[in-house]
Amino acid sequence: MSAGTASKIRVAAINFLNPAPLMWDFEHLPLAEKLARQYSLHYTQPSLCADELLAARADLGLIPIASLTPDLAIVPGCAIASLDHVRSILLIVKNPHTLGTVKTVAADTASRSSLAYAEILFRKFSSNHPQFIPAAADPIAMLQQADAAILIGDPALLALESRAAIEAAAGPCQWLDLAHEWRSRTNLPWVAAVWAVRPEALAPSSLTPARLTEDLIASRDHGLANIDRIVKEWTPRIPVAAETIRHYLTRNIHYTLDPDCIETIRLFRRYAAEVEALPPLPALRFLE
Repeated sequence: MSAGTASKIRVAAINFLNPAPLMWDFEHLPLAEKLARQYSLHYTQPSLCADELLAARADLGLIPIASLTPDLAIVPGCAIASLDHVRSILLIVKNPHTLGTVKTVAADTASRSSLAYAEILFRKFSSNHPQFIPAAADPIAMLQQADAAILIGDPALLALESRAAIEAAAGPCQWLDLAHEWRSRTNLPWVAAVWAVRPEALAPSSLTPARLTEDLIASRDHGLANIDRIVKEWTPRIPVAAETIRHYLTRNIHYTLDPDCIETIRLFRRYAAEVEALPPLPALRFLE
């Protein structure tokens, strides 16, 4: 079958900094024109990607691992993960509170996975059940209404750059990196998101599972080979130093879905079900 408009794979993408290397070929010549003949891109929030897949409004999406279901297949190869400190998932706790005494948490609700990681940290590892309060990603306002705050993505990176100003307004705080907290308790990497696909969507297109996987891995590899250009593109977009962006993309984020990352997904979903943060996911499904 030829790759016409009706047979394009509809991709739900995320316009954040950390997926930028994964999206390289889709957003840059020379391969963007070729991929556009088989993929149709649109941008949305991480928490909405899975909703679009499950509602059949999209066929492929970079989704939080909290949103995986038995109907979606993980595409092997790529991930948004971290081997230790990630910097972009922060739990800020006002002194003198500890993880065991926090009663309220103002939460940026952009990522279900990050909220579930926080619930695991509190409920399983700290035997605490604080109330989570949805809030806009404004750390000062969040800390004025709650004992702790969760920041996700670019707002977390910005908060680290403004730590002194935030503590001047909200008081001294502990700044906990959720990826590091997970790693220190499980000895496994932290995983945020993976490419997931509705397998039945491939049939009407000219893409085989192998070709889809190859396209996504090639895009990641080309992105990692063009970090300097990504840094140049993103420096005007967020008020963070270029070297901070470079360090984040090359040292904080891990882009390979390796066996340890797969084990993390299994353990995360088991723990999340135990603390009733997410429904059980009996088995992971992979695109074959």
